[in-house]
Amino acid sequence: MERVYFFGGIPFPALGPSTGRPCQGAAKLSVRILQEELKLSEAGKLFEYSIKDAEKLLARFDADKHDPLNGSETLKRAGMIIALAAWETYVKDRFREEIDVWLCSLKGSQISNFVLKKVDEDLKRFFNPNYDRTKNLFKTYFDIDITEHWKWDNYLQPQAKKALNELISKRGEAAHQANTNAYSAHIVKRDDLEKAIRFLKGLVSATEKVKIAK
Repeated sequence: MERVYFFGGIPFPALGPSTGRPCQGAAKLSVRILQEELKLSEAGKLFEYSIKDAEKLLARFDADKHDPLNGSETLKRAGMIIALAAWETYVKDRFREEIDVWLCSLKGSQISNFVLKKVDEDLKRFFNPNYDRTKNLFKTYFDIDITEHWKWDNYLQPQAKKALNELISKRGEAAHQANTNAYSAHIVKRDDLEKAIRFLKGLVSATEKVKIAK
């Protein structure tokens, strides 16, 4: 029976059909796939770590949801806020990474210092990264529309835009509207948080594929 190895969920035969030696073509292809999977920006790696906090809160809610008086509803609100905070941090970190690449050869120069000062000023005013704010940040500095690459699974650019803007709005509601009745309808439903986490992970994955600094 032919032995099969799996790389990134894709099966590859381990032996050649007649020689009994490793298939070099399959081996090279598997290595390339693994390299692509591991090719994350530092911002992407940090996002993968930080989004786990939202996932843990969702799991905790599922464990405690049967008692409406134990405060488990708060976990969903906190999870939504943390998930969107992970997205905002990703956008800022990724932007700074690309700025560092862009200014690498000019480090310490007057031009570099001027740009970095402008970057600091702009990021201080940058919050709630919805579609337009995220698009404009990268467009202003790199003349690239990263949102053109927001395509994955069932999402195209218009659907991604709508979903992101709705999540940013939902985070604002979760953060600034108090819940005064344990039995009233809640701002963040369980499915809302689960879908938000899944969407943001897909959005970051799509953004990771964009080559920004030239």
